[in-house]
Amino acid sequence: MTSFFDGMAGLLTGVFGGSVTHTPPGGGASVIDAVFREEPVTVTGDDGRDVLIMAPTLKVPADHAAGIVRESEIAPGNGKTYRVLNGQSGGSPAVDAFMIFELEENP
Repeated sequence: MTSFFDGMAGLLTGVFGGSVTHTPPGGGASVIDAVFREEPVTVTGDDGRDVLIMAPTLKVPADHAAGIVRESEIAPGNGKTYRVLNGQSGGSPAVDAFMIFELEENP
């Protein structure tokens, strides 16, 4: 079923995002388009309530997020690397809705 929101995650990634390097545990690095943020973001939880995430986050269109798993490494090009702690749906009904990954800076 087509939704009004279909295609929005890709459009928003193109406007507000950039290229980041993703390295899955035990795998090779690849470059993906995503929206990386170090400042806090609000997301809608599974129960419909807003949740404030204080950790750095990575938003990726769901159709490009399949290989991003816990312990993956993300290098957004700011001289730091981050480890994926967890991921959740962004709550949109769109086919390409964002997946939001909570990150932790590597020491």
